[in-house]
Amino acid sequence: MAKSGRPPYYRSKEEIQQKIDEYFRECEGTPLMDGDKPALDKWGRPVIIGSRPPTITGLALALGFASRQALLNYQGREEFNDTITRAKTRVEQYAEERLFDKDGTSGAQFSLRNNFKGWNNEQEQNQDALSKLDEVLKEIGGVV
Repeated sequence: MAKSGRPPYYRSKEEIQQKIDEYFRECEGTPLMDGDKPALDKWGRPVIIGSRPPTITGLALALGFASRQALLNYQGREEFNDTITRAKTRVEQYAEERLFDKDGTSGAQFSLRNNFKGWNNEQEQNQDALSKLDEVLKEIGGVV
């Protein structure tokens, strides 16, 4: 029986890994040059331009997918699972590191809770569920 659907976008894990590595290099940005040497900030560190945080959606777009969900679906293919999981873990690492940066904690928490397993606060989820249950019981005249 012939397979239906679109043919694979990538033929090998090496091919997709090359694009993944390129995406993370682009996220790093490039040093601002002052002639033939990098310009330095007041702490003596190179000034980097064009850097951006790695994200799951950014990774998906860099790999040519139309959406974050398409990347997650592609991760379900056995031959690409480890490669895409490793790339997603690099994005997760970045978000996790931002938890220690006072300017990045809110965004990092949001990203970790919504994009990665195991980061939801179970107690918070249970409290939300109990609150909803209380509302439903009140509506139907049940005992709270």
